[in-house]
Amino acid sequence: MKANVIVRLKSQVLDPQGETIRAALDTLGYSNVKEVRQGKHFELSLEAESHQEAESQAREIAERVLSNPVLETFDVEVVD
Repeated sequence: MKANVIVRLKSQVLDPQGETIRAALDTLGYSNVKEVRQGKHFELSLEAESHQEAESQAREIAERVLSNPVLETFDVEVVD
């Protein structure tokens, strides 16, 4: 099974990289973009007996390795 993990900065954390991208978009004529928040996307290929087990493993990996709980949140989606 595949699990997609999206890690994002918490809303109260400043995102200088996102702001730099937003400013660059503005100079390219995309002035309608008001905010950019950067994040990370991980694709995990897991061996699991069930959808629930794969999701549990992916969540544990996201909590322990892929994200910093002080600064970031994450979402997990398992695809069969």
